[in-house]
Amino acid sequence: MNQLKKPNILNIDNIARSRLFQIQSVNLEFSNGEKRIYERMKPANREAVMIVPIIDDHLILIREYAVGIESYDFGFPKGAIDPGENAIQAANRELKEEIGYGAHCLTEIAKLSMAPSYFSSKMNIVIADKLYPEQLEGDEPEPLIQIRWPIAKMMDLLDHPDFTEARSVSALFLAHRFLQKQQ
Repeated sequence: MNQLKKPNILNIDNIARSRLFQIQSVNLEFSNGEKRIYERMKPANREAVMIVPIIDDHLILIREYAVGIESYDFGFPKGAIDPGENAIQAANRELKEEIGYGAHCLTEIAKLSMAPSYFSSKMNIVIADKLYPEQLEGDEPEPLIQIRWPIAKMMDLLDHPDFTEARSVSALFLAHRFLQKQQ
């Protein structure tokens, strides 16, 4: 496979900022001389976790409001990795905040890029097993509704109209492969 030469970055301008995001304009020159201007979110080192919790032969999902689609969607618990935390510590904290359980067994199974043309962020996918009750105060504006889904029918989630978030779909496939290997 031919190794592609990365484009030269000619200039980066910060063009917009909100409370949460900063957008950059990136002026590139490709190896063939073509020039393009791309927009992206300012790169950050902060990553996130998405957790696939397992209890009593069921997956635990949550239903929460997604302002981007102006609707309730359901998927797996998730959240940012706080400074000083690793992915496993963040996954256990998020579980306690979002579903009221901690996990004795946490296994990181993948690290995914999310829309790499626009974001540098990574999502760490973690399987959580051997759960025990423990609640931490979360930052959600309303209580999250839990959905328990039988592992034996986990791939049927793909047919559910409220299970649409691409990261959760990816986590489902990765968890399915992980659990198949465990048998």
